[in-house]
Amino acid sequence: MIRLNHPLPALILLAALISPALSVPARADSADAIAGRAIATNDGGAIYRTLCQGCHMADGRGAVGAARFPALAGNPKLAAAGYPAYVVLNGFGGMPWFADKLSDTQVAAVVNYVRSHFGNHYADTVGPADIAPQRPAAEAIRPDID
Repeated sequence: MIRLNHPLPALILLAALISPALSVPARADSADAIAGRAIATNDGGAIYRTLCQGCHMADGRGAVGAARFPALAGNPKLAAAGYPAYVVLNGFGGMPWFADKLSDTQVAAVVNYVRSHFGNHYADTVGPADIAPQRPAAEAIRPDID
């Protein structure tokens, strides 16, 4: 059995093993968790299942645990279609932004999907022309977007 007379070498070894894990950014810091994955569909349900379901759950009820993921089911904030569109483009709290990952058509599709599923029955829909005016705000916040 090896006995250490001083804890410093063990602490240095521990720091060397842990430091790479600490340098990895959290997934909520950006939408880079889907980097390299092309979202090739304009189907709002498919986009939801690919990008949103992991946090907001399959039933849209959200989750509470290590973090709080708001429910989309019955969420009164969805009454104004501009709100979820803005959040998808710009992110909010721990939610990443998707302005650089989704087209205006795709943002409109996923917003319309969320607003018409999970017990939500908002009849008015948004289209790409409704999303486009919100995109400059997202690009001003994230200047690295082409």
